[in-house]
Amino acid sequence: MNAVAPFSTALRERSSAAHSARECDGFMTDLVTGAGTRDDYVALIAQHWFIYAALEEAAIRMRTDPVASVFVRDHHSRLPALEADLAFLLGSGWSELIHPLPTTQAYVSRIRRVAATWPGGFVAHHYTRFVGDLSGGPSIGRLMQRRFGFETNGIGFLLFGDIADPKAFKTIYREQLDAAPWDDDEKERVIAEVLVAYRFTTELFADLTRAKAMRVA
Repeated sequence: MNAVAPFSTALRERSSAAHSARECDGFMTDLVTGAGTRDDYVALIAQHWFIYAALEEAAIRMRTDPVASVFVRDHHSRLPALEADLAFLLGSGWSELIHPLPTTQAYVSRIRRVAATWPGGFVAHHYTRFVGDLSGGPSIGRLMQRRFGFETNGIGFLLFGDIADPKAFKTIYREQLDAAPWDDDEKERVIAEVLVAYRFTTELFADLTRAKAMRVA
């Protein structure tokens, strides 16, 4: 009899195609290969602010949930870094200068509806955003440093300075996923919601591309 794969493994394998599609997106490819502009980077960071504001609002509601609360830690908050980055990139009036794109609005609505009321939904969106950004963010941050002459200002969101050992952190995170007391049906629901979150991310890149075309027209 074949051993049943841990939930974290099944989740990673089932979402790998969506993850690969996100990494191959043209907007991000341009940004990391040097074809993207500083304005493109600012636009990306701005949309992340809206998404993380919704996710961290949901996290407040999940602090008392016996399952979801293990994924809620103060050092997980990305909003302070995002706000510091936007203040550096756009100035003190940054909040008046950024607006959510249509996909971001839909993404935020989904998080508020699902992640704030369903523990498994919160974990799905937290996993997709937080662990995904932790995995790719530092390398992108280093590229942005070289490309735009940043030091740490402007890329704080990507640095995850409060997590000393990202590899160890992700190992613990996977163990927490595996320890969640979900039956098979609930695990399927969580995986399905992770795929929804990946779809929003992919569609957001398309929105950013369209917004860029309008900006430079």
